Amino acid sequence: MATNNSVHTEEPELPRVQGPSRIMPSLIAGIFLGVILAFLLAGFLWLSTGFGLSHLMSLLGGGHIRINVDQPTVVRQIQQLQRLETVSYTMDKIISGEHPNAYLPKFLAGDRLLLVVHGEVVGGINLAGLRPGDVQIQGQKVLIHLPTAEVFSTRIDNAKTRVYSRDTGLFSSPDPNLESEVREEAERQLEQAALQDGILRTAGDNARATISSMLRGFGFHEVDIR
Repeated sequence: MATNNSVHTEEPELPRVQGPSRIMPSLIAGIFLGVILAFLLAGFLWLSTGFGLSHLMSLLGGGHIRINVDQPTVVRQIQQLQRLETVSYTMDKIISGEHPNAYLPKFLAGDRLLLVVHGEVVGGINLAGLRPGDVQIQGQKVLIHLPTAEVFSTRIDNAKTRVYSRDTGLFSSPDPNLESEVREEAERQLEQAALQDGILRTAGDNARATISSMLRGFGFHEVDIR
């Protein structure tokens, strides 16, 4: 009797491998998300710096950095300039001084000094005296009345100042106070020469130019300074 023995062998099931069509979409999405996060982080760091923030404000403000430009702020910003030195004159002069004798001629009694003086006269405007009523704002226009220009200082440069000549009489000795008196006179003459040369007018013009530039940087389109 014949017996048919049939042997069934089951082939082992191989692990399934996901094809490229299932991996690529998730990979692309991950890369895209990473790029977005990188851009966001870079943008945050850029804006957190002064340059990035000021540049963004410049773009939003039409090319000008805008700050709070109300009237009290403008007054305070100008007052902080304090003594604004806007012009400096340097001059060389020969100044003479003498102590004559009322009874004897100069070659017998008297003291005469010639001093070659190098000095500097500084002028400007003291903006600390600016009052709130001196500033008027109307939209993008600002009107300012500045304090009067003045001479801040007159100084003799001792390193460049020298005695040119000194004549003392036969019967007299050099007066120790004469040189100090000549220096005081030199300061007076230096300041007077600077005033005659228009130092106050130049100081006012330079101050107006400086403040006008500052206010236009604040965003004002029309600046009237008087």
